[in-house]
Formats: sequence, C-alpha cells, structure tokens
Amino acid sequence: MDDARRCLVTGAGRGIGAAVARRLSAAGHHVALTARSAGELEALAAELPGPSVVVPADVTAPDAVESVFAEVERRWGPVEVLVLNAGAGTSAPLQRTTDADWQRMLELNLTAPFRMLRRALPGMVEQGFGRVVAIASVAAKRGEPYISAYTASKHGLLGLVRSAASELSTTGVTVNAVCPAYVDTPMTDSTVASISSITGRTPEQAREALERRQPIGRLVTPDEVADAVLLCVTSGAITGQGINVDGGAVQS
Repeated sequence: MDDARRCLVTGAGRGIGAAVARRLSAAGHHVALTARSAGELEALAAELPGPSVVVPADVTAPDAVESVFAEVERRWGPVEVLVLNAGAGTSAPLQRTTDADWQRMLELNLTAPFRMLRRALPGMVEQGFGRVVAIASVAAKRGEPYISAYTASKHGLLGLVRSAASELSTTGVTVNAVCPAYVDTPMTDSTVASISSITGRTPEQAREALERRQPIGRLVTPDEVADAVLLCVTSGAITGQGINVDGGAVQS
C-alpha cells in the first residue's frame, strides 16, 4: 500500500503484538496500541518510527471496545487495519477444565475479537477498504490434548474469520487469520514453566520438547508471524484464510 493506514493492534505490549506493531510502523502506517499494561505500551510507542497512540484497556471489559475505538477515531479517524492479537492459553485435562477456565478462553480469544471486528466494520465498509487479521493458532486447525478450552476458542475464531470474509467479500474488506505454532514469546515461556512443574523436566528440556513440535526444529519468531500479518495487510486478494506459520507442522 502506498498510503499510510490507521492501524489498531490489540495485545500490543509484547510478543507477537509488539512485533506486528513495529512492522506496521516501519511500513509507514499509523499504529494504535492497546493492551492492559500501559508501561509496556509506552515503551513500545517510544521506539516506533511512525505516529502511534497508546490506549490501555482490557479488551474483555464491558466498555473497552467502544472506548478504544472512540479514542483512535478522535485522534486519527476510523480504523482501517485491525490486528486481533490479544489472547491467552490455559492447559488442563478436560475433566479438570472448569467453567471459569472455559469462559475465560472464550471471552478473550473469541468474544472480544468478535466485538472488535463488529465495531470496526462500519467505518471500513463505508470507505471501501479494510484489513482484519486475527492471530489464531495451529490449534484452530487440529485438536491436541489438555487444551480443550483454548482449542475451542481458536477454532471459533477461525470460523468467525471465514464467515466474515465471505460476508464482506465485495466490500473491499479482507478478513484473515494467521495461525502460529509455538512462538518464542512470554506466553510460551509460561507454557514451558507449566510443563516443567507438571512433568519434572527442566525448563530447558521442556523448551526443547516444544521446539521439536515444529519440523524446522525450533520455535517460530514473532517477526516471522508479523511477516504473515503484513502480507494480509498488503494484499487485497487474500481473504478468508488461516495462514499457518508453524514450521511445517500442519500442511493445509
């Protein structure tokens, strides 16, 4: 794209979200950053080369979606590029997955992205341009043990992407998902710590086990995920896709 676009990245404070924000800013776009940690967002904004705005929020809070969009619109105008990155995981055998675990995964990984997408669409459709990219997971493509709530929420997110893309196909708005495997982020660090505590493996052994899950033999980097996001932002012909960034683990 030749023109600077107004972008909003959720979960932007670190990991994949921060990498995406850096990539969008380096490409010349305006980037609004939202996450719960104002300090992380301010630090990121200070290093971005282009215009940015920090809007701290918990995207699962009742009024958060409206307040975030209202602030971006007040500063710059309607959001043109929405990257739905905020998310989390939980792990437990199915019979020990509580209602609270289930609800937390659905609220953060599926309901909040739905509300953000719904809020962004009127402005995108009105101007005939929009790019929505949801950070899903290879867990949106297959089932794995001990992450039933997370897997269900990510399957739902990919279903939302596909349905929205079909509905919006003639409007100039594209909707895609990027589906990473294990990425070298703080979220994976938490997974490593959990595996270590449950199995008695050292953190190094636990991390190596996750690395072996990818045929390339290593964790995916946040920048590699950001590359796929930028592709979706740049192209008007890619829509309704779940793009795997997983080192070849899921061939689809």
